[in-house]
Formats: sequence, C-alpha cells, structure tokens
Amino acid sequence: MNCQQALFVVSFLSTLSVLLFGFHWLRAKLREAGYDVSRLILIGLEPKFDTTQFSDDTSRIQMAFGIDSSYVQVIALALAVASSAFIFVKFGSSSKRKPVLNPQVWQEFSLREKIVISPNTAIYRFALPHPQDVLGLPIGQHISVSAEINGKDVMRSYTPTSSDDNLGHFDLLIKSYEKGNISRYVSLLKIGDKVRIRGPKGAFKYTPTLSREIGMIAGGTGITPMLQIVRAALKNPEDKTRLSLIYANVNFEDILLKKELDALAAAHPKRFQVYYVLNNPPQGWTGDIGFVTKDQIEKHMPSTNHDIKVLMCGPPPMITAMKKHLAELNYPAPRTISKLEDQIFAF
Repeated sequence: MNCQQALFVVSFLSTLSVLLFGFHWLRAKLREAGYDVSRLILIGLEPKFDTTQFSDDTSRIQMAFGIDSSYVQVIALALAVASSAFIFVKFGSSSKRKPVLNPQVWQEFSLREKIVISPNTAIYRFALPHPQDVLGLPIGQHISVSAEINGKDVMRSYTPTSSDDNLGHFDLLIKSYEKGNISRYVSLLKIGDKVRIRGPKGAFKYTPTLSREIGMIAGGTGITPMLQIVRAALKNPEDKTRLSLIYANVNFEDILLKKELDALAAAHPKRFQVYYVLNNPPQGWTGDIGFVTKDQIEKHMPSTNHDIKVLMCGPPPMITAMKKHLAELNYPAPRTISKLEDQIFAF
C-alpha cells in the first residue's frame, strides 16, 4: 500500500467513525430530552402506521435471524468498508501518475545504477522524480539525450529498453565508443550525475492491431527499439502479432541481451523467432555468417503484403544494403523519412 492508498483508507475510516459516534451521541441526547429518534420526521404529522407494530415486526425479524441491532450495525459497517476498499482497489490503486516526459522541455535525470553488459556496453538506469512516476514513452518511440561536450550541445536519440510497467526509473542500453560523443559522455557518468532528456519523438507507435506480422532487421544497438516492441507484444495475451528478428553483429560478444531474446523465443515459439548473423563467428557457431543477405531476408521475413511490416535499425551502411535487398524482393520502396503507415520502416 502506497502513501495515497493509506491516506484514502485513514480518511475514510476517520470520517465514518465521526459520523457513527456523532449519530449515537445525538440519539442519546435526544432520548434524554424525551424524543424518539425514529419519530422525529413525523413531528406535526399524523402517523400512517402503527410504529409499535413496526417495532415488534423488526424485533421478530431480528430474533428469527438470531441477530440484534448492534450486530446489524457491525455488519453494515463491514459492508461499507469492504465496498469502499473494492472501489478504491478497482479504480484508484492502479492509476499511474502523469507521464514525466514533455516533448517541449529538456529535463534532467540522475543516474541511479549502471549494469555492465560487456566491456563497452551497459544498461544505465536513471531515476524519475517520484518512485511511482512513469516515463510516458509510447512503444516504438524514442527520446533525445543532450550534453555539452567541448563547448557544444550534442544530441543523440536512444530507445529505452524499459517501459511504463517500470515505475520510478527508465533504462538506456548504450554501447560506448572511444570517438563517440554522447555514448562516451554517458559511460563516464558517476552515480548521481545527471543527463538532459526530452521526448517522446518518432513516427512509429506500436499497437497490437498494427500488423498481422512484423519482421525486424537489427544491427548492434539497433536491437533496442526491436526489443521494446517484442516485449510489449509478447506480454499482452490479447496481442496475436507474429514477430521475426534477424540480428546482425560482428562478434559473438557483441550480441546484446541474447539470453533474454532466446528466452522470449523459447517461451513463445509460435509468435517469435530470432536469427543471429555474425561477421566473425566463434568455433562451433551454428548461426549465419557474414552480412545479412537477400536470401536470409526472403527466408526469415514475412512476404510483402498490406498487413505486414519490416522494421530496420542499425548502422547506416547496413540499412542502405537492406533497402537494396528488399527492393529486389519486390517490397515497396521506403521513404527517406519513414511514416507509421509504411510497410518498410527504418528507425
């Protein structure tokens, strides 16, 4: 129970107690003055019924059920508390706070935790202002991270791997490069240091009815928007979208969050398949080798149709090559800047 819930319960019980004690006190005072509370409303009017008979009938009913008036009051109180608690849990406890993100305003968030994934990759967990806050990022969209580096404002877009199910924080999966601006800046942050964030932004917004089937082609950290969509689709029992992912990297250790991807594929074999491609595979590698080819796209991606999509995210040379392969397979040509309605969408 959080603070708001506790405050509701205390407020409700306090008000109910005041009303009950006030009623009993007023009834006692009126009886001392010679008034019958049950007949006060009839002052100045002729009774339409025999109140003595009514009182006798009430007594017989109470005796028939083996209860007296004090028990009736206790039962009524219990029912009032139970019904109020049900209404609060059903309609009040699940309500989230207003989303933190504002697309017009840069905001600062402090680094709470750094979870190392590999020597140059980590999940950076940033705290939101309140433990019950949500970031407010639609599935498939991203945020901008800004920093002043060498006297210049530098900005880059990232897709959080967390969602609004994660209260009080958001996660960024970032691979740092020696010559990278924002990625290196973030990698040098200490716990408590802050970054500037603004969003949401982006033309893609995932919903369960968006497409019958979605194919994904990702390279390196381009896995982040794909993982965000995969998680959202697979955790929703009402979502029937089929998903397939080709994930390309240079070395085996570059495959980010492989355990989670494999676990999701194993848990949802009829809805999600993942295929790995490596430039420099280790000994015993059973996946594909080299670059993503036209044959691999034809084999693993859904065939072109009005109710499918192919999503791409990765290094620019890779995306250029994928567009060429897709064109040769008669997929519609993508726009320079992708729109949600496009069959081929590049993040």
